[in-house]
Amino acid sequence: MDVEEIHWRNSQKPARLFMVDARAFSAIFLFLIHARLWTFALAAMVMFIFWVFERRGLTFEAACRALRCWILGRRRPASLAKHRRHWIDFG
Repeated sequence: MDVEEIHWRNSQKPARLFMVDARAFSAIFLFLIHARLWTFALAAMVMFIFWVFERRGLTFEAACRALRCWILGRRRPASLAKHRRHWIDFG
């Protein structure tokens, strides 16, 4: 590989093994150690999820942030409801 092709911005790219995100290999490694039908199904499901993320142009971290934003919804108040002052009638 030529020195001009290696650049500092490539240091943030996700690790890949055989064209798949390296985090997906944790499920494959579990299947290789404990070869059962459910571990194969788990590994296939994890690989499919990572494939869907990749097709949408997301990394795993970006997909987690997108999921968190989807769960929280559009309305995000600046302060928590328990910290707001409420009217109190002492009369």
